[in-house]
Amino acid sequence: MLKYLMLYEDRGLDVVYAEGQYVWDSTGRKYLDMHTGHGVVFLGHRHPHIVKTLIEQISKIVTLSTSFRTRIREEMLDVLSKIVPNNFEYVYLLNSGSEAIDFAIKICRKATKRKKIVYFTKSFHGRTYGALSVTSSNSKYKEGFEPFLPETFEIRFNSIEDVDKVVDESTACVILEVIQGEGGVNVASEDFVKFVRKKTLEVGALMVVDEIQTGFGRTGYIWGFEHYGILPDIFTAGKAIGGGFPVSAIFLPHDIASKLRQGDHGSTYGGNPLACAAVKASTEVLVNEQVHLQAKAKGEKLFKKIRERLQNVRIVREIRGRGLMIGIDLRVTPGEVIKCLQDAGVLALKAGTTVVRLLPPYLITEQDIEFAVDMLEQCIVKELSGRYVSGSA
Repeated sequence: MLKYLMLYEDRGLDVVYAEGQYVWDSTGRKYLDMHTGHGVVFLGHRHPHIVKTLIEQISKIVTLSTSFRTRIREEMLDVLSKIVPNNFEYVYLLNSGSEAIDFAIKICRKATKRKKIVYFTKSFHGRTYGALSVTSSNSKYKEGFEPFLPETFEIRFNSIEDVDKVVDESTACVILEVIQGEGGVNVASEDFVKFVRKKTLEVGALMVVDEIQTGFGRTGYIWGFEHYGILPDIFTAGKAIGGGFPVSAIFLPHDIASKLRQGDHGSTYGGNPLACAAVKASTEVLVNEQVHLQAKAKGEKLFKKIRERLQNVRIVREIRGRGLMIGIDLRVTPGEVIKCLQDAGVLALKAGTTVVRLLPPYLITEQDIEFAVDMLEQCIVKELSGRYVSGSA
């Protein structure tokens, strides 16, 4: 019998059912899911409206090349237009965030006729070759896979000085996350983001914002760049945009899209009817349930409670994030805390080398927040106690 190639750590949990903000294991035990498949299930597991829409589409047509027209694509475009700034006239669907970043890099080089790509320390944009070429959150991701794309330059995140020095008239684009997820839940400063926008405009480079984890309401705005009062030239989306269905998107203004020709890119599955149905239904949920506003309010409560309970704990270095994207930066590696949380009924994940990352669905309740914070405090205090006893704190 074939074995599955495990490239992620096995968490030792046999999950058999999921609904809303919860999953259940094979023994019937319930867990509060703040892992959500690296943030994918922001709208909750098996959201009824998304499931219903997908079932309806399956009963009509599943696979169709974008060479052919289909009503569900037009319906998706109509709904999606309500949440995308007006200057972005075009969208292209792909299957993963990494694919969207690869396409963004191609677009930058063709549209500007330049080669230089600038990215930042602790960034994560994916593991395909283009995306990995502009990723630096973990050196292990690149080991043994060299060489990467030429003329890619890494500079310090949140460093206006580096942007001013490196971004010049030879730069095709600057690519950034306004909150670095995988890299440690590192929030970009307002001055930094605005300077990137200013500098790219000055030198004729494009600004690409990776909204694959931050976008679609998670940070309290529909798009993370809205926190900064700027508009990028290109932005990508993924994860939550399909409500659990594998789909990503790249958004372009007319002046950039007009420089692309048939054959410049393609995807066998990209923009298939099921993906269109998933994006349509997810966007309807986002709009109708004001998901971003719920994320803002619930995120503020969760953040406040975590800070009240943990800010003075010795091994807690910092608590940061926005909306329902929160990181607890520890002075130790977070593995034992994450394991303790799972044993206590809360699924979380790691970011960077020392951060416990929480990416809950917008559906979490007051009771869920209280439970999560209680377990978080319990597990971090347990980790501190163990290190104090062993003398390693």
